Amino acid sequence: MNTYTFEDKTIDEAKNKALKELNINEENIIIINKTEKNGLLKKSASIELVTIDEIINYLKDSLNEILSLMGIEANYEVRRRENRIEIKIFSDNNAILIGKNGRTMQSLQTILRFILKNHVSSDLSVMLDVENYKEKRNRNIEYLAKKIARDVAKTKVETKLDNMNSYERRIVHNILSDNKYVYTVSEGEEPNRHVIIKPRED
Repeated sequence: MNTYTFEDKTIDEAKNKALKELNINEENIIIINKTEKNGLLKKSASIELVTIDEIINYLKDSLNEILSLMGIEANYEVRRRENRIEIKIFSDNNAILIGKNGRTMQSLQTILRFILKNHVSSDLSVMLDVENYKEKRNRNIEYLAKKIARDVAKTKVETKLDNMNSYERRIVHNILSDNKYVYTVSEGEEPNRHVIIKPRED
């Protein structure tokens, strides 16, 4: 991953110099190191930064290496949303990339997040999807949560859902947070943690 170093009298001046020379906006850079020196006769500062484009290219190159070892060719669609980089994979081997209950995809995402954190200490995160698996999975979880909530409200019998990761459990909690007839709790230890939908008392 290519980084750039700029020097000036202050951190702000060094940053402004970087933005001008790179012809880039501040939201498209990540400063990874800052140094200030106050001498008797001279004051100086330097910053080391990386651009978002460099980060995206590095993540794509890393993903290419991993998928190449798996014998898989793929194309990518990348979007930047505030402090998140979203990478969508398109391949003829979606089932392999997704894995059972999305576990392979989740593992690939964890690797990319580790790579990012290892090079750039920031709030920037990575979200990985294979075509629209997550979107479809999220819709299915929402549908299932609402359906089971109706059954629980009617029968007054709590229901335990299948094991889910923290992101999926959060979907269930959020979708039913304002429900007048049921409430949700998470129980169990990872990776066997699950949501229970319980009836509210009258």
